[in-house]
Amino acid sequence: MAAQVGRLERFVAWLLRNADVVVALCVAMAVGFLDIFGDGVSDDVSSGATRVVLGRRATGSIVERVRRPASIHEALSGTRQALEDLAMVRSLSGNEVGEALRKARQHTNLWYFKGGTGTYLRAVTLPLCVAAAKEQRSQLNVKIDIVNPADERACAAYARFRQMFGGQRRGDEVWTTDRVRRESYATVLAACWYQRQLTTLEISVHLSSAVPTLRFDLSETCLVITQDDQSRVNLLVERGQPLYDYYVTELHQSREQATVLDLRVASPLGQEPTVDEVRTLFDDLGLPLPRVFTDSDIGKIIEKALHAEDPYRR
Repeated sequence: MAAQVGRLERFVAWLLRNADVVVALCVAMAVGFLDIFGDGVSDDVSSGATRVVLGRRATGSIVERVRRPASIHEALSGTRQALEDLAMVRSLSGNEVGEALRKARQHTNLWYFKGGTGTYLRAVTLPLCVAAAKEQRSQLNVKIDIVNPADERACAAYARFRQMFGGQRRGDEVWTTDRVRRESYATVLAACWYQRQLTTLEISVHLSSAVPTLRFDLSETCLVITQDDQSRVNLLVERGQPLYDYYVTELHQSREQATVLDLRVASPLGQEPTVDEVRTLFDDLGLPLPRVFTDSDIGKIIEKALHAEDPYRR
């Protein structure tokens, strides 16, 4: 009995929801039967019935049009969300990389770098960020994660990677194990030198045995991901996007697994460091220069540390 009552209630509810369809159908069928089996239907009645049926179709059309914008709105909302997800990352090419890094340096008190040997960091990022912090009398926090120059296997692997995928330019020095070591030593030297130029500079250097294939430059406003081959696509991630936060954590974990240098124990350096000062500095850091490095090699390290060429200006 309860099942019958339930079915009756559902039937009544269906009739109420579709009353306009039922009425139009009943009128159309009644008029149709009378028109077929009898002569009692006038032209006015047939015309009126036709209007009822057409009215139902018009009503259905209006309802459908009312419903359609809602569906379109839902579809547009989904598309908008997809576009917002894609907008988390923007591709950069050519001169856009240098411009993105320039904007990243504006109004930032921190810079986290992870990459091979940090050429651009030495040439542009450190000197300009330190100069801006001096002018603004503000604090600057820099964290550097590069290939460990004391790990010959890692340096050799990075040299092979650069030879294979780095996009060698005419006139460039060939990437060898010794070059990788000199470049990494130069970044360590630059960190120590700039630390003495700005008392509010908090800088740390982390040496990794893992070979990186990408470079990460992270500021307070964005993350710029670049490759050694500048002809390839590079990426920009704005702060506020989930991917930015993911990489903050990723870079932190990478530094945790690397060897950190205590720069506070390093010996003082002159405005133009000498070969002897540099040798003593690295001994103090527990990162002695290879014995095979001549005074000429150390001179190259000093030159690369303080007078590196902007790789994006070529």
